[in-house]
Amino acid sequence: MMVDIANNLPVYKVENDMIISRQGDITICYEVELPAIFTRSAQEYEAMHQARVKAIKVLSPFTIIHQQDRFMRMPYREQLSPGDSFLSAAGEASFSGRPYLAQRSFLFLTKIPNGRKAASSASSVLLRKSPVPVQTLNPLFLQEFGEKAGAFERILRDGGIRLRRLCDDELAGTKGRAGILESYCFLSGMDERPIIKDVQLKDGIRIGEDHCQLFTLSDAEDLPALCGSRIDYEGYSTEQTRFSVGFAAPLGLLLDTNHMVNQYIFIGDGPKTLKDLEKKRLRLQSLSGYSRENGIARDAVSDFLDEAITEQRLPVKAHINVLTWTDRESEKQEIRNKVSSAMAKLDANAKLETDGAAQIWWAGLPGNAADFPMNDTFDTFLEQAACFFNSDGNYASLEKGWRLSERLYGRPVQVDLFDKPMQTGLITNRNMFVCGGSGGGKSMVMNHLLRTEYDRGTHCVTIDIGGSYKGLCDLLGGYYFIYTEDNPIRFNPFYLAKGEVLDTEKKESLKNLLLALWKKEDEPHSRSEYVAISNAITLYYVHLAKNPLIFPGFNSFYDFLMEEYLEVLENGKVQERDFSMSNFLYVLNPYYKGGEFDYLLNATENLNMLNERFIVFELDNIKSHPILFPVVTIIIMEMFISKMRKLKGQRKLLAIDEAWVAIAKAGMAGFVKFLYKTIRKFNGIAALITQEVDDLLSSPIIKETVINLSDTKLLLDMRKFMNKFDKLQEVLGLSAKAKAMVLSLNKANEPGRVYREVFIDQGGQDLKVYRNELSVPEYLCYTTEEDEMIRVQEYAKKYGSMAEGIKALAEVIEQERQTK
Repeated sequence: MMVDIANNLPVYKVENDMIISRQGDITICYEVELPAIFTRSAQEYEAMHQARVKAIKVLSPFTIIHQQDRFMRMPYREQLSPGDSFLSAAGEASFSGRPYLAQRSFLFLTKIPNGRKAASSASSVLLRKSPVPVQTLNPLFLQEFGEKAGAFERILRDGGIRLRRLCDDELAGTKGRAGILESYCFLSGMDERPIIKDVQLKDGIRIGEDHCQLFTLSDAEDLPALCGSRIDYEGYSTEQTRFSVGFAAPLGLLLDTNHMVNQYIFIGDGPKTLKDLEKKRLRLQSLSGYSRENGIARDAVSDFLDEAITEQRLPVKAHINVLTWTDRESEKQEIRNKVSSAMAKLDANAKLETDGAAQIWWAGLPGNAADFPMNDTFDTFLEQAACFFNSDGNYASLEKGWRLSERLYGRPVQVDLFDKPMQTGLITNRNMFVCGGSGGGKSMVMNHLLRTEYDRGTHCVTIDIGGSYKGLCDLLGGYYFIYTEDNPIRFNPFYLAKGEVLDTEKKESLKNLLLALWKKEDEPHSRSEYVAISNAITLYYVHLAKNPLIFPGFNSFYDFLMEEYLEVLENGKVQERDFSMSNFLYVLNPYYKGGEFDYLLNATENLNMLNERFIVFELDNIKSHPILFPVVTIIIMEMFISKMRKLKGQRKLLAIDEAWVAIAKAGMAGFVKFLYKTIRKFNGIAALITQEVDDLLSSPIIKETVINLSDTKLLLDMRKFMNKFDKLQEVLGLSAKAKAMVLSLNKANEPGRVYREVFIDQGGQDLKVYRNELSVPEYLCYTTEEDEMIRVQEYAKKYGSMAEGIKALAEVIEQERQTK
């Protein structure tokens, strides 16, 4: 027989952001923002649990706390923008359709009016032809409930649980969007358009095409013997560390199916409850002579009463149920197995409800908790009942940021490492320290981060040893400086880009370079020598202005010194002891045409380094060269300082990869110190990347400057350093929680997915682990495997560009995978 649901709907009206039932129950509704799963320690779970207990204790008797967590399997919808780059689009497309578990959590506080009769399975509103008319509401009743709810909300917020009160439209819905009532009745998302479905309650629950199953924990015999605020997650635990998740996590995000978890706590008249239990104990005492079971029950009630009185426990009634649904009848048994397995992790036994399922489901309607059948509850203390509240949420995602993936299901999330954390005070600088073992995925992480920052307009400069950024640089069309015998490294610090002038900073840069080429590191220069070089630079650019056909470079500068500046010195009667032009020209002659290093300072291409947004310096072949390495490092330092000071309002990033070689040199070490201390003032980011833990432990530059001035730390797989981890933990200042998270990296990766995990610590407060999962085109662009790099270059040459070559090769690889 079909019945209009409106005739049985217990909701009388929605007003003033509250649900009022036909029997006078008032419900205030909140959406709950829970901390992300896999991000908290045992102490933090305990603190949240205690906050819940304190918050519930401020509520008055005859209040119901109902938390409803909704988990729906959904496909990921790619987030594309018109200006997205080729790799951004490829990355988003690779995740399109990826199933994940979307979560929304709600908390309902229901106040029952005095004299309201407790419901049971036989007296549910669902069984009546029409609900009882609404009672008159007392204004004082409303005021008191509002004050208690406000105190409840403040305590939870202080405990790390954020509540947002739902408004009338979110409760009742609108023409274009379903409200919380509709979404519950028809198992739809709140952001979806309203769709009315048939609800069948005969022989189980069926909503539209979905077959529902209801599993309950309502009998004390089925409950776990022990409960707490958290449990161990074995997948991420090690011999040294225990990894924590919330006690109810197996029923939450870890249960991979469409489901809804309802947790109820009923606060009654405490003294009356204890009085009734005392009567029950006496009754069992009188019957204990007839049955051993009665004696055991008597002792249990007696222990309960003793604890309530001695420990000042609040006795409550509680209930937990899990509602699952699927549109395939064949999946029902598989879902039952999943729920049973989840319950077993809690050491609990769930009951599959049949006869009473309809009444329990109907009581789960927001605002109808007072109609819950009390014969399906169990007696316990508040501290134990609060353990079953879900404490874990999904990873949050911003509109724009660095695309990583949440750890559990791989849903892409946008992570902001720099702007929002600075605005909120989470970090005080944007500097980064990146560390991980060989093969842990450092180059993939840094390539991905650099490409993301480049797409956002950042000027990215990378000092590399190992060729990790060649593919990305070629794709972006940046400058790639590398030394080979056939094509040695070339610069032109004398070149001025169009619109650029010889300012004080450029002049100082050239003076420092020339002095470094002329004098040894420990050899001082005189004031007169400094002035002479300064005048030479000034007059050289006057000379260029008069002779526009002369190409700027060291060769033409050397010619100017020999042909014109020598005459200037003679006319000025500059003495040899004040400035030795002959010695200056002799020492610098190897950099002049025909000299051993005539290529170094006379480049005719890749000249506009100030305005080029992606530059890579590959120093592997010259890292031990006594002449080239110092000169190149000076050019890099001066170039980046020029970017810092001249590019107002633009983000600058300097990444120093495998940096121990570079900072081993005194000049570069001083530059790194200067950089980490001042770059924040110029909207800049300094990032140091290393895999050498021994250098990390021994280098004073890294320990005293880099780590202390890096509010963002990225750590990759560190299991190779397990025996040194205690020292590493001390140097990095990692907490016990951070240690457990770092050692859990890549321990339980999803089968069939290829990715590496990365631990991110911001300010020592926000700690998370993400997947760095890349699309095939991204992987091909970032790979450091020699055979793969050669193959990419071959396809790029064949198809005319790096982008087209990667696209073609990615298609070939996808076809190869499908045929296997």
